[in-house]
Amino acid sequence: MAEQASPLRILQVALGVSLVCALVVSLTAVSLRPHYLANLEAERMARLASILDALDDVSVSKNPEDIEARVVELESGRYSEVIDPLSYDVRRAANDPAKNFSIPVEQDLAGIKRRARHAVVYLLRDNSDQVDVLILPVRGVGYQSALYGFLALSGDANEILGLKFYEHGETPGLGSQIQDPSWEALWPGKMAFDEAGRVIIRVGGSRSAGGERIDGISGATRTSNGVDRLIRFWLGDFGFGPYLNRVRKGEG
Repeated sequence: MAEQASPLRILQVALGVSLVCALVVSLTAVSLRPHYLANLEAERMARLASILDALDDVSVSKNPEDIEARVVELESGRYSEVIDPLSYDVRRAANDPAKNFSIPVEQDLAGIKRRARHAVVYLLRDNSDQVDVLILPVRGVGYQSALYGFLALSGDANEILGLKFYEHGETPGLGSQIQDPSWEALWPGKMAFDEAGRVIIRVGGSRSAGGERIDGISGATRTSNGVDRLIRFWLGDFGFGPYLNRVRKGEG
């Protein structure tokens, strides 16, 4: 009869296998990280190219290589000098308890529940090296999916230059019209804030209510409402509000 392995021997073998597996996983992760970062950057640049194409009336470079990426600490609105914008993954950070922030329910217009403490913003400068365009990543909940896009603002952070959604799962032919060029064309030239710094842009609703209005999408009220809420969230105090206040004061 074969000798039966002792519990101690079984435990030693199990631990040995676990250590070897952990070492292999670690080495694989290290070796693949440069490829992951390269793919992350390529994906980011492709998305940014879409918003640059939408800036028809803005005389800045349309080459994604000319975009300057900066990491912003959202609470203070200040730039962070310790986080590399090229390797920072905001989606991962938004799901990391050590790097995210729980949004108060009454303030969570975008319906995202938690957001990362930092975000990457993108700057385009004119020939005199002044910031001419700010590009902000925005996200929120639509009718049946998460919406991801970019909002482009003028260098003084007041005028909307464009809005481009690059990822969503809304109803084809209805909510999917947030990517329709004719609807995107409604955004450039609208003011995001009034003179007092209050968010005045709205999607849908009555024009008699004042402020700047973008027509909602016919047959896609819930998607339109989702866009309205996410834009107001990211322009507000729990989004990029502190950063945009600094930009308007010349401190950005």
